[in-house]
Amino acid sequence: MAEFMSILLFASICLALMGGYPVAFTLGGMSLLFAGVGILTGTFDGTYLHALPNRLFGIMNNQTMLAVPLFVFMGVMLEKSQVAEDLLDSMARLFGGIRGGLAISVCLVGALLAASTGIVGATVVTMGLLALPTMLRRGYDPAISTGTLAATGTLGQIIPPSIVLVLLGDVMSSAYQQAQLRLGVFSPKTVSVGDLFMGALLPGLLLILLYVTYLVVVAILQPKKLPVVPKEELGEVQWGKLLGALVPPLALIVAVLGSILAGYATPTEAAAIGAVGATLLALARGQLTLPKLRDVANGTTSITCMVFLILIGASLFSLVFRGFGGEHLIEEVFQQLPGGVLGAFFLVMLVIFLLGFILDFIEIIFVVVPIVGPVLLAMGLDPIWLGVMIALNLQTSFLTPPLGFSLFYLRGVTPRSVSTATMYKGVIPFIAIQISMLVIAYFWPSLITWLPEQVYGR
Repeated sequence: MAEFMSILLFASICLALMGGYPVAFTLGGMSLLFAGVGILTGTFDGTYLHALPNRLFGIMNNQTMLAVPLFVFMGVMLEKSQVAEDLLDSMARLFGGIRGGLAISVCLVGALLAASTGIVGATVVTMGLLALPTMLRRGYDPAISTGTLAATGTLGQIIPPSIVLVLLGDVMSSAYQQAQLRLGVFSPKTVSVGDLFMGALLPGLLLILLYVTYLVVVAILQPKKLPVVPKEELGEVQWGKLLGALVPPLALIVAVLGSILAGYATPTEAAAIGAVGATLLALARGQLTLPKLRDVANGTTSITCMVFLILIGASLFSLVFRGFGGEHLIEEVFQQLPGGVLGAFFLVMLVIFLLGFILDFIEIIFVVVPIVGPVLLAMGLDPIWLGVMIALNLQTSFLTPPLGFSLFYLRGVTPRSVSTATMYKGVIPFIAIQISMLVIAYFWPSLITWLPEQVYGR
């Protein structure tokens, strides 16, 4: 009966979220409701809820989670500083003279913006407003144009510094310690956000290369879809403007990642470097006005409050789910699956992929990963490899029709002349590329684990 209640709890939360109810209150409220019913029916031990105050104190005292508001501040500040406009104009002048050059420029600028902001919605909307009208006006195929914009926007999920990796790193660290304690290791090792940053770096760069390669191939095989832009329309490359637009955000990214890579700063300290650097960049560009600073502060506060409220609701959910014996049920199901650990891994990846259609990445990280993570890690999977594979999977679900969040963001800024079916057609090749990236990372796990081993000696 208790294990049935855990399944019913999870299903009820998914249905409530699909109905549009606020995530944090759905997680907390539904969990309390089921806990109350469980206490009345004798299927739930109310002492599990005694751990909630300690959980909440742990959230407030978590040094890693301090990186969230700092990275969000950095991203929102760069978004408001009009970095993307100058970058896109300069890169279009540089690459626009070659066939497909404008799409390649969009891909490279989108990747740089994704790495700078780490916020998918901001990247997709900004690039859609700036680049899509120009691409359509110059004869680019609408499907390829929208597909490129939607796909490059999702790179913020995997290219560090990424909010997804920060949240996932904290959850994976807890799951890894639980897994080791189950195995009788009472001085458990840890996995950090920095480990995931390093693990995701090479797959992220390879993904950008695959995107650009696809665009080059299309430009060669179907030149009418990606025409050459006349030089008189582009104008001469202004190298000073190009360097002025490219170097500051690139230097900021290098400073943030380099300080982590060199061991000079933790991810939280590096996030502070990024926040200060983004503010100085906005000041140098004359964009640091009081109204914009107010907008940045409001945006940062709103996103941070959402994340932490969801985290509190998810903590309550995990306590109630565990109290109903849900973890033991998951462990038994995984052990009985054909294929052992590989069967369990593929099932989890499929569930996360499907949930990505209806839930945001924050809910999946805080609700699903704490349930399945300890079981998979106890079965012998590498925590860094598993964390990056989950991040790649979440990125893919952001693109997949009909409910991909990236498509929703882009639809809001796309002209009505471009149909939704055209957008769906455009993202299919990029979905295939991302699934290929998952396959590559599965068969060559060293692509993810090699850099953390070299940097941290894991």
